[in-house]
Amino acid sequence: MTNVEYPDPKLKVISGNANPQLAQEIATEIGIDLGLCQVTRFRDGEVQVKLGESVRGCQVYVIQPTSAPVNEHLMELLIIVDALKRASAQSINVVIPYYGYARQDRKARPRDPITAKLIADLIQTAGVSRVICMDLHAGQIQGFFNVPLDHLFGMPILASYFIKKNLHDVVVVSPDLGGVTRARQFAERLGATIAIIDKRRPEPNVAEVMNIIGDIEGRTAILIDDMIDTAGTITLGAEALLERGAKEVYACCTHPVLSSPAIERLAQSPIKEVVVTNTIALKDEQKIDKLVVLSVAKIMAEAILRVNEMRSISELFD
Repeated sequence: MTNVEYPDPKLKVISGNANPQLAQEIATEIGIDLGLCQVTRFRDGEVQVKLGESVRGCQVYVIQPTSAPVNEHLMELLIIVDALKRASAQSINVVIPYYGYARQDRKARPRDPITAKLIADLIQTAGVSRVICMDLHAGQIQGFFNVPLDHLFGMPILASYFIKKNLHDVVVVSPDLGGVTRARQFAERLGATIAIIDKRRPEPNVAEVMNIIGDIEGRTAILIDDMIDTAGTITLGAEALLERGAKEVYACCTHPVLSSPAIERLAQSPIKEVVVTNTIALKDEQKIDKLVVLSVAKIMAEAILRVNEMRSISELFD
């Protein structure tokens, strides 16, 4: 650990419009004021960024998930980075709690773009020094960047919540074959077993349950995924689990994308609680009773401090 005393005048945290509340929480956890950065629009819709204080020689951390509207928030991030570069910031570190376009990480069909790589190229070209992300949809996205990338995990936050609930006879369920590793790691933290839903996806945002692998009879099931988008997979999975004998079903994820009609589906579903984090800012109409939102501010603030002090990030998750 270095001999840096906080608040460090050279450490600054600023925010775009995607999730200013999370940025404020992170700054508060660090013990500094949120930096002065105003992001507005010209009359024709172009993004205007005004830095309200000097950042010359500073280590700046930009908090900006590229959530919906993803193109607006992505352009904000790129222009903020450009403004910081031209204002002589010593390092420009972008904290992207939710990485938009992450599901377009490979060519699934001929002539498909690999948009997750394109986004990485755009962010690097803008002039970033480092990227900090949380629960990337595909781990290989880390290799799309040629600058350092620190990958944080929301699982410890979600696991801690369920441990405190003291549920009995728990089985952790992966909603598809691709999420087995995540489910296994989550189950290890809870001291639980795992089950897997075998599904097929005939088209985007459409899922069909084929079979359930594992013992769920009379047990409390926790469905875990990295994100909930339209909630089709999660609600269909919950119904299948209950039909096959599960006692009750909870669901959790790091990123509450919650595109339409997710909220209606979750509200009408048999899921007892849906536990998410605040990587994506929720609208008031999305905050239904069964939705529990946990904050990632503390772990992100600690990661920022560790980067600033040249300490290990991985120790956070050991």
